[in-house]
Amino acid sequence: MTIKVLLADDQALLRSAFRVLVDSEPGMEVVGEASDGAQAYELARATVPDVVLMDIRMPGTDGLAATRMISEDPQLDGVRVVILTTFEVDDYVVRALRAGAGGFLGKGAEPDELIAAIRIAAAGEALLSPAATKGLIAKFLAQGEDGPASGGRCGDDDARRRLATLTGREREVLVLVAGGLSNDEIGARLEVSPLTVKTHVNRAMAKLGARDRAQLVVTAYETGLVRPRVQ
Repeated sequence: MTIKVLLADDQALLRSAFRVLVDSEPGMEVVGEASDGAQAYELARATVPDVVLMDIRMPGTDGLAATRMISEDPQLDGVRVVILTTFEVDDYVVRALRAGAGGFLGKGAEPDELIAAIRIAAAGEALLSPAATKGLIAKFLAQGEDGPASGGRCGDDDARRRLATLTGREREVLVLVAGGLSNDEIGARLEVSPLTVKTHVNRAMAKLGARDRAQLVVTAYETGLVRPRVQ
């Protein structure tokens, strides 16, 4: 299957560079380019891409608003948004994750990192390394900016109620997901198969109303299941 990619960035030169890179990769193609968030949402509805590379700061409708519009549209349920950012520690990135983004990538990433990120996102995995989870998400959620439920998928009480529906194993897996571990790494830690881990992850997402693994991470921190360590 060909992975369809939508580019959203107000810098035409950067979009052109991304297009050349993506289109030259076997099994990938750019299906559209947007210069602002509103256009990104319109093109997403028109092309239904697998992955949107979304700049967070754009004139008019920014990437944060566009991410929320995409994640809340039932017709775009399978679309994954990857936030492109210049800064690793950025509160806008956390807001975007709360709004439904599947992860983030620095604009200075190497070409092979960008291609790998697209494949990871298309597969439904979260672009959240352990360092990113602890250093970025944990920092801002610990500060409680705008309140725990701001921009989230559900209120804090509702999130805790949903968390209570998880089995012991599902909670255990959720903690490890929040630590940035892959299914293979979790399987090795718990001495079960990666397929079994995937089943637990999918059930946790269904019960928590999470769009993907990134939403699981945010929920784990916002409900207090995982306590962030702020440097």
